[in-house]
Amino acid sequence: MLERYFVRPVTVDRIRAEWLGAPIEQYVGWLTERRAATRHVLRYIATTRRFGAFARARGAQSWSELPAHVDAFVEQHMRAHDAERKSTHYQQCLRSQLRVPVEQLLGLVLPDFSPTTRRLTVRPFEDRVPGFWEFLKTERGLSVATVQQYVVYLRSFQAYLQRVGVTDFAALTPAHIDTFIKERARTLGPDAIKPVGGTLRVFLRYVHRQRLVPTDLSGAVERRRSYRQRTIPRSITWEQVHAVLQSIDRRDPLGKRDYAILLLLVTYGLRAREVAALTLEDIDWPRERLRIPRRKGGHATTFPLSPLVGTAVLEYLQQGRPQTADRHVFQSTRAPAVPIRFNVVGHRASTYLRKAGIVVPRAGSHTFRHTCVQRLVDADFSFKVIGDYVGHRSPQTTQIYGKVAVETLRQLALGEGEEVL
Repeated sequence: MLERYFVRPVTVDRIRAEWLGAPIEQYVGWLTERRAATRHVLRYIATTRRFGAFARARGAQSWSELPAHVDAFVEQHMRAHDAERKSTHYQQCLRSQLRVPVEQLLGLVLPDFSPTTRRLTVRPFEDRVPGFWEFLKTERGLSVATVQQYVVYLRSFQAYLQRVGVTDFAALTPAHIDTFIKERARTLGPDAIKPVGGTLRVFLRYVHRQRLVPTDLSGAVERRRSYRQRTIPRSITWEQVHAVLQSIDRRDPLGKRDYAILLLLVTYGLRAREVAALTLEDIDWPRERLRIPRRKGGHATTFPLSPLVGTAVLEYLQQGRPQTADRHVFQSTRAPAVPIRFNVVGHRASTYLRKAGIVVPRAGSHTFRHTCVQRLVDADFSFKVIGDYVGHRSPQTTQIYGKVAVETLRQLALGEGEEVL
């Protein structure tokens, strides 16, 4: 199997002659079965070879001794890359790149080996404010997705405090908080800055409750006013939708997967989380139905399965989906195969919008959701029907599309308002 990735026989012989040569070749075969990209296989081979040499130099004599050297291997390379001076995100990525291939190799070599339970993604303030993340889940009852939003927002706050030199909460002042909010507001819109402020208020109240600061500073977080119906949906035309779909190269598994995903988004107006959560059981092929069991409003919806969508999903399942026991429909194309996360759906949507040369504010999966609703508005469906179709919890959410009901607005402008209303 090594010959598939190395042209020179001497390189293959050198790898096989190493004391971890046989496990590495087995690992390469395992990656190849899962359709790992060549560049990733080569990187994983290099990492596992370095780990083997490192463990051997530290006195490892048998494969069973290897797990004891994983942490030291990771920390040595972190120091070699001067990771402590880099961002938290860089440190997390580097740790993952070092640890994941080594632990995958050990999982194949040692039947009783279990990957480390240590979280590779360190939550902000986890060591300085113990108990905060458990507080969000137990006392506030927040969902996993909401807790992840707290992670994102507080990570930027943590980076800001490090940049301005605030290492002790006792030194935190309202001026620090106000400056942080203003900096974030320069890059985030009015709707995006509101949850940042809400997250910060919850965090500061908890810090005060734990007596880490003498004063409750949550009141220093400015409450920014926002106005309903001030914007219009960021939809694209149906011709632009065709241009996006035609930009997808459907000859490889990634293209087959992304094509099916975009069709689901624009046909049914699904959210990214709903697409990522789809399982094989949600598609009723005999009855030609598609079930969305967990919508944002807490309800389920069943749609007729469009022939176009069904054909795209079936093509992906038969020719693009990796072999895995997991029941989620959409899987990663990189080894090991795991269900995609909702952010992957948004990222792929924005990628193809840019590839097609379509400029739209905040390009992502919601662009196709808005386009689906716009098409229903143009077809003169009632807002109640549209809201039920796309899973709006409140009629007020659907009312924003009244501003893009062009034909109705035209009749109002012509003085036929009473008949229209």
